[in-house]
Parts: sequence; C-alpha cells; structure tokens
Amino acid sequence: MRFMTTPDNAPDASAEPTSVAAQDWAKASVDPQYRAAVVDLLGALAYGELAAFERLAEDAKLAPTLTDKAELAKMASAEFHHFERLRDRLAEIGTEPTEAMEPFVAAYDSFHRQTAPSDWLEGLVKAYVGDSIASDFYREVASRLDADTRGLVLAVLDDTGHASFAVEKVRAAIDADPRVGGRLALWARRLMGEALSQSQRVVAERDALSTMLVGGVADGFDLAEVGKMFTRITEAHTKRMAALGLAA
Repeated sequence: MRFMTTPDNAPDASAEPTSVAAQDWAKASVDPQYRAAVVDLLGALAYGELAAFERLAEDAKLAPTLTDKAELAKMASAEFHHFERLRDRLAEIGTEPTEAMEPFVAAYDSFHRQTAPSDWLEGLVKAYVGDSIASDFYREVASRLDADTRGLVLAVLDDTGHASFAVEKVRAAIDADPRVGGRLALWARRLMGEALSQSQRVVAERDALSTMLVGGVADGFDLAEVGKMFTRITEAHTKRMAALGLAA
C-alpha cells in the first residue's frame, strides 16, 4: 500500500492464535457480522492501495532525477498489483469491489488533500512514515482474522524493499543540509496526527469494524488492548523517525 513497515519496526502482532484466527474463511464467514467487518477491512485496504498508486505516480513528477522517477514508478506499480489482489479477493467472496471501497473514499482523499507534499523529500517521508502507520494498524488487526484473510492482508503489507530507498535519500539530504531535518520532523509529526485521526474516523463510521475492534465480533481487542495497540504503533513510528535521522 505504500512503503511498508520493515520487520524490525513492525508492532508485535504475533499473539497466540485465537478461535477465529485458527479458522479458515469458509468457517469464519458464517458469522454475518464478521463477514461484514472483513469486507470493510478489505475495501479500506483496496482503496488505500489504489490511492497510493495514484499518489506515487503524481509524486514522481517531483523526483529530481530520472532514476528517482523510475523508482517511484516501480513503487506505484507494486501498489497497483496489491490493489488488484484485494479487488479480486472481494469479487471472489461475492462482494462488488467498488461498493466495498466507496465508504472509505472520503477519508482517504481527505487525508491525501491535507497532507499533499510540497517537495520530493516530503513525499518520501509521507510514503515511508505516513503510510507505515496504516500498515502497523492493519498488521495488528490481521492477527485477529481468519487464516485466509490474514494471509492476504499480510501479503499486501509485505515490505517490498523500497523503505531503504526513502531512508537513504532523506538521510543524504539531511547530511547535506541539517536544517532540512527540522522541517521534515515537523512534517512527520503532522502526518502522524492526521493518519491517526483519519483511522479513528473510519473505524467510528463503520459499525462492523468498530464492533470487531472492541471485541463484539470474532476476537476483537478489549479497550485496554486498543490502548496498547496504539502505544505499539507510536513506538514503531518513533523507530522509523530515528531511521530517517529525525526526532519524533
């Protein structure tokens, strides 16, 4: 969907398998509420991948060299392939993909409008830091899903190796001009706030998702676990900032 969280930075979502996590889709989807929650989750992910594809293609215009432009084009292509996998899965389970994605268009588009990068470096930080926050959240949720859905979600969140590209470029820019670091650190903090705000908005507006997260469907988190989850996401964000050479 983006520059993904690397294994070293990923929140710990390796909890022991719960009852739903030990099932396959055929068994777990018998529960209509669980099915609705998964459709919402896949719809949100699918539109996120499609939006990321569009954004990376647009950000490529800011690239300072042809090599950098080609790298972003490669990333955009990977995002589109992830979108296709999610779209095909939605169709496979009998859901119209566009209908599943539609509820999340406003939130994603609002986030991207409010966090449009002004230059190449801000675009890299947004892709690496901003999108990885969403990846962390989906990884946490994936630990509670049936085996088939969990496998798909983790596959589309898998690190494609592009994170190292962002880290290399941003650190080189800071080494060349340390003043850049302060500006990018403020930008990253803004991204963190906007990403969490939009995530909370999406969950609050979708009953199936919110019910699953707080334990009403399948193996959701209780309120204490939700707090711990966001603590882990924040800690992963701090590690990514350090990798970029920025203060959290």
